[in-house]
Amino acid sequence: MVRYVYDFTEGGRDRAGLLGGKGSNLAEMTRLGLPVPPGFTLTTEACRAFLATGAEPEGMAREVSAHLSAVESAAGRRLGQPDDPLLVSVRSGARFSMPGMMETILDIGLNDDSVQGLAKVSGSERFAWDSYRRLVQMFGTTVMGVDPKLFEQALVLLKDLRGAPDDVHLDAADLARLVESYKNLIHLETGAYFPQSPAEQLRRAVLAVFRSWNSERARLYRRREHIPDDLGTAVNVQRMVFGNLGPDSGSGVAFTRDPATGRPGLYGDYLPNAQGEDVVAGIRNTVSLADLERLDPQSYDRLRTHMETLERHYRDLCDIEFTIERGTLWMLQTRVGKRTAAAAFAIAAELADEGLITPDEALSRVSGEGLARLMFPRFDSAATGEPLARGVPASPGAAVGAAVFDSAEAVRRAAAGEPVVLVRRETTPDDLPGLVAARAVLTSRGGKTSHAAVVARGMGTVCVCGAEDLTVDTGARRLTTRDGTVVEEGTVLSVDGSAGTVYRGAVPLVDSAVMRHLERGGADGTEEASRGVVAAVARALDRADAVARLEVRANADTPEDAARARRFGARGIGLCRTEHMFLGERRALVEDMILARTDAGRTRALEALLPLQRRDFAGILEAMDGLPVTIRLLDPPLHEFLPDRTGLTARAAAAEARGERPDPHEVELLAAVNRMHEENPMLGLRGVRLGLVVPGLVAMQVRAVAEAVVERVRAGGVPLAELMVPLVGDVAELRLVREEVDRVLAEVSEESGVPVDCPVGTMIELPRAALTAGRIAREAEFFSLGTNDLTQTTWGFSRDDVEAAFFSAYLDKGVFAASPFETLDEEGVGRLVRIAVEEGRAARPGLTVGVCGEHGGDPVSVHFFHTAGLDYVSCSPFRVPVARLEAGRAALADADTPDAST
Repeated sequence: MVRYVYDFTEGGRDRAGLLGGKGSNLAEMTRLGLPVPPGFTLTTEACRAFLATGAEPEGMAREVSAHLSAVESAAGRRLGQPDDPLLVSVRSGARFSMPGMMETILDIGLNDDSVQGLAKVSGSERFAWDSYRRLVQMFGTTVMGVDPKLFEQALVLLKDLRGAPDDVHLDAADLARLVESYKNLIHLETGAYFPQSPAEQLRRAVLAVFRSWNSERARLYRRREHIPDDLGTAVNVQRMVFGNLGPDSGSGVAFTRDPATGRPGLYGDYLPNAQGEDVVAGIRNTVSLADLERLDPQSYDRLRTHMETLERHYRDLCDIEFTIERGTLWMLQTRVGKRTAAAAFAIAAELADEGLITPDEALSRVSGEGLARLMFPRFDSAATGEPLARGVPASPGAAVGAAVFDSAEAVRRAAAGEPVVLVRRETTPDDLPGLVAARAVLTSRGGKTSHAAVVARGMGTVCVCGAEDLTVDTGARRLTTRDGTVVEEGTVLSVDGSAGTVYRGAVPLVDSAVMRHLERGGADGTEEASRGVVAAVARALDRADAVARLEVRANADTPEDAARARRFGARGIGLCRTEHMFLGERRALVEDMILARTDAGRTRALEALLPLQRRDFAGILEAMDGLPVTIRLLDPPLHEFLPDRTGLTARAAAAEARGERPDPHEVELLAAVNRMHEENPMLGLRGVRLGLVVPGLVAMQVRAVAEAVVERVRAGGVPLAELMVPLVGDVAELRLVREEVDRVLAEVSEESGVPVDCPVGTMIELPRAALTAGRIAREAEFFSLGTNDLTQTTWGFSRDDVEAAFFSAYLDKGVFAASPFETLDEEGVGRLVRIAVEEGRAARPGLTVGVCGEHGGDPVSVHFFHTAGLDYVSCSPFRVPVARLEAGRAALADADTPDAST
């Protein structure tokens, strides 16, 4: 039979897939001898079985009973025992951390009888009723489906009646009254009573936590973090320990290093006389761990020792939850902590310096996505002025947006294209849609371990927490500062998550330190480049370059872009789009070519374009001297170089209505536009088709490239130009164009006396091209995969037409895990890529294959291109550092032994 329950003494962190992250780490701490309250874990298999059938898996109840008996025996008490009750918590614990997205129920085992026993044995009647009201509230919300706002309203009403600023100031009689109010509320809302049976409480709580795997917020979080939906969650049942037993008790969350900056040391929050949920909820402002050292030095010293043990054991930043029960420290959870991008790079470098991990492990612990965040601009400190408020710098970065005071408004405005800042007293898991939509989060309560801080750091969203001087009125949709300044909804705020400051209005942005370093080519020798996150990034990129197999090139169309790409570490240009050279003032020459009625007229227009194209190519080849430059021949349909059809028609009609003669040139342009009009230009006269039907076009472009090569050779350069023919679907098309290319190259070589040898290849951007790659490779010296168009033609939709139409619905319904234009569709488009690579190289051994679609800069896609055997990826200049980093990480992930030499 399948086994569904494991004691904490039976597992370990290597079984996270079965026991979940929390369960496997509780087991690991137990094995290390740390003080962990005993308990057991129901597996992710049990969750999946329950969700599949809607019924408890056979035998699970017997296993739970047996493991509960073992916990009861060790404690010398039974669950819910009237005179001395054993109480347990039920917590979710998925394979990957999903902070606050699923459910927790504490104090299971309390009822109208056992609450009296708990009061007697604890010596605190208030503590017992406080624990009972927490259970009724959590159980009523999670298991019985009562709106949590109703419980909150009852609590607020009682606090107002008693004049209590928070729940700590309510006495035992107040809390006993609150329990009755909560139970009546449950009966009124559901028609059922709060269960008095401890066994029923436990059974229903476990199943409710299983169900919470498919809650709306959990599904949204998984989509945002690309966590598979079929993993399920484990459930951990653990003996309760209490941080709300008085001033010598409390709960906290701690990090072995600062999760925002990566600096070593103990960081975290502690809340005296509180349970753990109070700390992360942010409903009361916490104190620092330095205050714990003053309040309870012995517990602080023990905590520090345990944290050092865990960091050395896990060899990483650890996130720890703990409770102190009347001076006794208990470890409730540990995990490898979420961190900001800056912290990730800094921690990886420092752990490598300390010898805890190898340089290759350090590289594997950072990401291209994190590097991209570090390249984002920062606020100009010289232009900030006096801040509106200060708080805890919980998640770094700079963001500007309109203040909004609830998640629904954040989602609505963001969907309309407006950047927003979500402002709350504190956030809850139900605020996740707003957290996803917002550019920044600002709360008046909570610290670095509050819900807002943890979720924002995980998503890379700017966050400032605990801005205590702000009074946030969500009902009136405004905030008020200590000096009385009122900020209404819609007011633009600038949030600096690195400094913990908030400013009114839009603060100007400047390049980040990492971007400044990259713009200097990574060899600036400044003090800034030798320390902190900049140095950590430089080390990671150097290591990535050393281990990568994939080269990284850039998509660049101007000498300026080419030079920048080279500074960013590009090893050539994988795509130079020549159509961008026909815009602006040159558009008139293209119009002349299109409107030409004779060969002589067309030749004159092309001759006028030739020197301009030659100058462009010479500048790009100079910027990339000694590195390959792949130049794509003209690709878009010619009508894109003509004026808009609607405007021409409207002006002609207006002139006729006034009795005037329309402009003859515009009449001629309109005739040309009508003649070239296509219902679907993406599939019409473009790419190689243009070169075959527009006489002289290919010859002009090839001559411009060849003459630029000659110019650079005579100047002492090493030009490495490559010619790429777009949109080839059949080898015959490429053969015909290649004949003309070879002829022009030979002519220029003879005329100049300088041998011009430019490899000729093609873009694979049609499914037929991928499927006939073996034949095409006989005429092509290289392939470049145009994955943007290959995605469109494989899926059968135009990106411009469908992204706004239905992509969001497809993402919500799970048809797409991510947009196929951002991350390559490996099952469909990826299969065509593999076919093209394999069949192309079978026909031409050693065939160079790259990718020039923007997928070349997507971290996930780079890993696929590595495994597919490509030689290089090409992307926009600003994505080059990201692609370099991921090319190295892909090589490590693909190696049999990821630990390379130190």
